[in-house]
Amino acid sequence: MSALAETFCTFIVRQTDARSARVIDFDKLSGGAIQDNFGLTLELEGGSRPGRHEFVVRQDAPSRVTESLSRPEEFRLLQAAFSAGVTAPEPLWMCENPDVSGRVFYVMTRAAGSASPRKLVKANFTNKQRRNIVRRLGTELARLHTVRPPQQALEFLPLPHLNNPALSRVALYRRYLKEIGEPHPVLEWALNWLEDNAPEPGPTVLCHCDFRTGNYMMDGDELTAVLDWEFAAWSDPCEDLGWLCCRSWRFGADDREVGGIGDKKDLLDGYREASGIDLDPSAVRYWEVMALVRWAMIALQQARRHMSGEQRSLELALTGRMVAQMEFDLLNQIGELEEGQ
Repeated sequence: MSALAETFCTFIVRQTDARSARVIDFDKLSGGAIQDNFGLTLELEGGSRPGRHEFVVRQDAPSRVTESLSRPEEFRLLQAAFSAGVTAPEPLWMCENPDVSGRVFYVMTRAAGSASPRKLVKANFTNKQRRNIVRRLGTELARLHTVRPPQQALEFLPLPHLNNPALSRVALYRRYLKEIGEPHPVLEWALNWLEDNAPEPGPTVLCHCDFRTGNYMMDGDELTAVLDWEFAAWSDPCEDLGWLCCRSWRFGADDREVGGIGDKKDLLDGYREASGIDLDPSAVRYWEVMALVRWAMIALQQARRHMSGEQRSLELALTGRMVAQMEFDLLNQIGELEEGQ
């Protein structure tokens, strides 16, 4: 770890033209099941950024999930989101030479606070604070969704097939399930339901596609950063809202639909006030079902990373064991939607 800290320190010195630098703190950050994240605090002398700075270095993991973007692609997405006014870490420097640290990485600013979903869900927020937090989340998504194709810097992102993000997702997840090569009848049934009930697509916008409790930082009741952009894609705006409201991301607070924090009405209100767009609640509910299927696919892929020997990890293995809960939630949620028709 000390050698890695010095490697990153030397890289930053070169980027800033600092005369010298001292490592004050360096540690591997919690979370980051798909990529490796390191916190690095430096004291820089001279150059373009003199003084004490807290950075995060985000580096390739030993193996990857199919849906995950590369670090250079993620870096460009972070630049686009930051430029659109999203409360994201400022992307600073990209290193595409794997010889520097052994893997590709980039450096960004470090935000204050915590992203721990358990802490956030259990926090003693007042009802007013909860409403404000959820409305702010809606505002952040509205800002992100102002980024629309074409964008030369994001040309690596494919457009949805036939301009229909929902049906594109269904086709993609059918392929993933075939590649996994295991029988999952509930997932196959859910994909059939999603194909039969696909809503009219909204505008194609830049979606975070992993916007949930656990992927944003809070300092008290203030949002300080939206994290983990590796799944971003052109899609329907409701995909982001449906993912945030998915049952899997409530962490035991099932009565609070928006990430275990607050109410969906406040999320939609915050989105509307920032964008002037009224999203269809039924379309959001549809994308909540899609979110369960997608998370199940990712969990199965995570388990394969462990089982194949690519990256032995108890966390990856346990993620695969969560699929049964997602299948149970799919049976209940689709049943509730069918009863409500």
